[in-house]
Amino acid sequence: MISNHLLAGKLLKNEPMKNYNSWRVGGNAQQVYIPIDLQDLSTFLLSAECLKPIHFIGLGSNLLVLDGGVNGTVITLHKVLNNLKIQGDEIFAEAGVTCAKLAKFAANHQKEGAEFFAGIPGTVGGALAMNAGCYGAETWQLVSRVMTIDANGETHIREKDGFITSYRHIECIHKNEWFVGAWFAVPNGDGKVSAQKIKDLLVKRLASQPLNLPNAGSTFRNPHNDFAARLVEEAGLKGKKIGGAQISTKHANFIVNLGDATAANIIDLIHLMQSEVKTQFGVELQQEVRVIGMAGVSE
Repeated sequence: MISNHLLAGKLLKNEPMKNYNSWRVGGNAQQVYIPIDLQDLSTFLLSAECLKPIHFIGLGSNLLVLDGGVNGTVITLHKVLNNLKIQGDEIFAEAGVTCAKLAKFAANHQKEGAEFFAGIPGTVGGALAMNAGCYGAETWQLVSRVMTIDANGETHIREKDGFITSYRHIECIHKNEWFVGAWFAVPNGDGKVSAQKIKDLLVKRLASQPLNLPNAGSTFRNPHNDFAARLVEEAGLKGKKIGGAQISTKHANFIVNLGDATAANIIDLIHLMQSEVKTQFGVELQQEVRVIGMAGVSE
């Protein structure tokens, strides 16, 4: 084990997870570690301070933290692994880079096809982990290879064929590794066209999504040849409230925090949406949001 005095990052004990997810709910983490760079992350993973289990997060924009808090260590990479550069014909982005920044970087370097990243409210690491996408495009369509780190702090370069990709899901043949970066094969094109596409996409997103309230994006994956929002709305649930949580009146696949929601309120709404859509339409909605932590009483 490595001595903790060699660690350069910040280790926070009993840290409120409300500050680390876009729903602004959840209990405390046993500890949160914020590394200063990839080498420091590697050092921490080998240290006695690294309590298991380990949870990696970025912006926490597709994350529900339960009210009982999180055991082990939460490692946050947003604003930490922020290296973004052109390497040959590809773009290399570390896991802490926001998807919006990646989209703009591609456009600024005369590359087309990465505009959809501007509509993903998360980081590259999260996008890789769930094959995030929007408006008909997905992250792994552009991935050529990735960089991962394992529990021993060792980094690996993994080719795309080492992963099984599907809609909002990634399976790696190498277990117990986390994404810390990726190379994206984005075709050359017209940067002005890309910039305009990004602007149009953001206008569309602002018009259709409840961005003025804390939310975690789409609650469910879209069923084959259908939309989760349409099913929830047709089930008569749009605007339904439980405690401080509400199914958005603007987009029925979003759950928003009206100000005092608990994770339990959100879970209850998720279960209600699944139950009613199953009863009325025979469709089983698959949850898109990742859940960590323990059920319990919210503070």
